[in-house]
Amino acid sequence: MLRALLAIAVLITLTACSAGSTAYSSPSAATITIGFSAEPANLDFTSTDGAAIPQALLYNVYQGLVRLDAQGKVVPLLAKSWTLSEDRRTYDFQLRDDATFTNGAHFTAEDVKFSINRVKTAWTVSTKASMDVVDHVDAVAPDHARVVLSKPSNNWLFAMAGRVGAMFTPTGTADLRTTPIGTGPYQLDRFNRGDSLVLKANPRYWGPKPTFGTVVLKYFADPTALNNALLSNGIDVISSVQTPDSLSRFETDDRFTVVQGTTTGEVVLSFNNARAPLSDKRVRQALTYAIDRRALLATAWAGKGLLIGSMVPPSDPWYEDLSNRYPYDPDRARELLAQAGQPHPVLRLRVPNLPYAVDSAQVIRSDLAKVGVTANIEELDFPAVWLKEVFSGHDYDMSIVAHVEPHDLATFGNPNYYWGYRNPRVGALLAQADAGTPEQQVSGLRQVASTISEDAAADWLFLLPNLVVAKAGITGLARDQVSDSFDLSNLGRAS
Repeated sequence: MLRALLAIAVLITLTACSAGSTAYSSPSAATITIGFSAEPANLDFTSTDGAAIPQALLYNVYQGLVRLDAQGKVVPLLAKSWTLSEDRRTYDFQLRDDATFTNGAHFTAEDVKFSINRVKTAWTVSTKASMDVVDHVDAVAPDHARVVLSKPSNNWLFAMAGRVGAMFTPTGTADLRTTPIGTGPYQLDRFNRGDSLVLKANPRYWGPKPTFGTVVLKYFADPTALNNALLSNGIDVISSVQTPDSLSRFETDDRFTVVQGTTTGEVVLSFNNARAPLSDKRVRQALTYAIDRRALLATAWAGKGLLIGSMVPPSDPWYEDLSNRYPYDPDRARELLAQAGQPHPVLRLRVPNLPYAVDSAQVIRSDLAKVGVTANIEELDFPAVWLKEVFSGHDYDMSIVAHVEPHDLATFGNPNYYWGYRNPRVGALLAQADAGTPEQQVSGLRQVASTISEDAAADWLFLLPNLVVAKAGITGLARDQVSDSFDLSNLGRAS
């Protein structure tokens, strides 16, 4: 979704349906229980936006031809290798010949053809646009798939490392909402809505056997309940700490290990650019000047995270620090509102009922009140209601959500995306960057980031940190969250 949204991911961007309930105790060393704040609405990321589904299933149940490594580099997965033609339009993938889907179907080039074509014909979520550049796919041999693009694209292979690149078998798509069938190290055991998702090791898996035969993804709506579950031995890992000011209680306890890194999750105060008064650039600029983002980060996220100023995290090659483009300046905010003829606008701030969003909304309401803006906060159940009314229905003035998908700058080139931003120059720059050389891509995307920042197309509040807490001795936890997946395949236990 959101091709950047939520999403989610990762993480801290979503929320669970059930408040923490009873603790779940790991029955053996072969089982690990991980606490999340993001429960999937269902298990079908081809028809349901948001980060919670790929967070649980990508790389764990579903695999693609390629994946992102710990540094965010595209590396082989179901494709052993690939070549790219001189005109940069034809990819030839040499496939593994030992991969099998959990329903017993053998993975071949025909599945590559089916999966890519299915994105174009059957997927309904926003990420499907990544496959528009594909002209056709040929199954040259069982272990050789050829993908021909209509034009060169720097983005396509990277997108294939995400959910849009997941491989399916024609015999395994009957009920994706409840029965995911992939080639990964795990398969679905059961999904207890409002409580947990249980994965079991896939006996047909082509790769190394995972350390944990059972993984329980346990969902908590209440961040305090999530913390207490780890403290009381109910879970083994907190996938993403929702209350950063609670970290000290784990850092000073040698029973736990704290992993701190970064993510691709931009926490965005989104503006509905298609609706007055936010269709007026001066109003958007005024709101951006009015918010003290440094103070917001300290209040809402205990100072953890990074101020960025645009839709680009430092892990992207085209990153530039634009956090000072609109310094905190309430007087300038009032001037711009007066110029726009909107000295006292009343706006709906519709936010998901997630800790970071609710806490940030309180700070924003207070800051905006100081310049004459009334922000009426409405908390919406996430993901279901928020996705339906804000993301899909565009029924909002402002919102707050973490867009966790990598390389999501291009969402500002889609006028139908939920922020309703229209700038033909941005669309042209994105197209040129995608088709150009790597140097032209970096230059073009820097111009895109600078343009949307200057237009105050949104207000980028901060970049989420990756804050993971685990029982001491658990290994394989990623320091940085650079993909849609919470990768379970490398988890282990120190001897």
